Amino acid sequence: MSALLNSNAHTVVIMHGDQTGEELLLEALRVLDSEVIGLNLDFQDFDLSLDNRRATNNGIVREAAAAMKESGMGLKAATITPPESNSVGSPNAILREEINGTVILRTGKRIPGVRPVGGVHDPISIVRMAVGDAYGAKEWRETTEGGDELGYRTSSISRKVCRDVAEFSFQLAERTGARVFGGPKYTVSPVYEGMFKEEMDSAAQRHPDVAYEPQLIDATLALLMRSDGHALVIPTLNRDGDLVSDLVLQMFGSIAASESQVLAFDDDTLQVKVVMAEAPHGTAPALEGKNIANPMAMILAGASILSYIQNPKADRASRAIYESVFEAIHDGETTTDLGGRMSTTEFTDGVIKRVKAKLEVWKGLRS
Repeated sequence: MSALLNSNAHTVVIMHGDQTGEELLLEALRVLDSEVIGLNLDFQDFDLSLDNRRATNNGIVREAAAAMKESGMGLKAATITPPESNSVGSPNAILREEINGTVILRTGKRIPGVRPVGGVHDPISIVRMAVGDAYGAKEWRETTEGGDELGYRTSSISRKVCRDVAEFSFQLAERTGARVFGGPKYTVSPVYEGMFKEEMDSAAQRHPDVAYEPQLIDATLALLMRSDGHALVIPTLNRDGDLVSDLVLQMFGSIAASESQVLAFDDDTLQVKVVMAEAPHGTAPALEGKNIANPMAMILAGASILSYIQNPKADRASRAIYESVFEAIHDGETTTDLGGRMSTTEFTDGVIKRVKAKLEVWKGLRS
């Protein structure tokens, strides 16, 4: 991953949320404790609960975004989006806009003991536009003289966002040994979606050692069901990525095994300058207070933050957390959603024990 910081002080903006979103964030923070990972993190807390967003008219959301731009890192709990159109809405759109986040990354991973669909085995990463396309498009309806009703939508994408998605896709594939696979329907939309294909082709020229297999989006979906198991990175438009990421995560059996990252980039270097990580699921109000929700995705979100810190301790801690989570699943230490009997806190306790043991063993092997 692209490194963000190399100093001894690592500030992570913590964005607290609602219901089980907040409960699972607290579990992830237990894993990120300095006594567990051997690295001192400076947590800067912001209350993004629905009540506080209403009380501040979303001012607290903008404060959190400004802090993230300064520190480069944020960890966010799931939050409630109220149904009223005149309410504060979801903080996610504000956060993405304020940090200039242009890419959303989600990676489907094999969950031990969970049967996947379509032969998938190695990770499949969806690198999606975080802004533009069908989202935020201008829409309207008109009635024809014959009485029919027509719906219109004017959407747009920018070359900068296309370039960010394409370049990061190749950077990720280069780092993980994956191949860049898929793409837009540029044959039908040579001007609009063709811009994205142009940036994918340009990124391929900058990364000649990365395997590149462009496909139209419909072919991409069909071929996913015939996957040969190799690691893939799939760059997508915003709307396509929203659909494909949900599909891919479910192909691996559960969204519990994937964190979500929103990324902002330096325009000159095309390197990551801000990362905001979160779990892709919602607040699950029916599970609040029952200590049974699966903290896996939120713990992995915390681990992903560490991978952006230019520090050997952070790299080791990130790997230890990832390995510990999946080893726990492999050994049958799971919450009820994955067929086990462990509580939320019991699962986290087990992960913490494994992380500590790994880091202690690795320390001895280095000496």
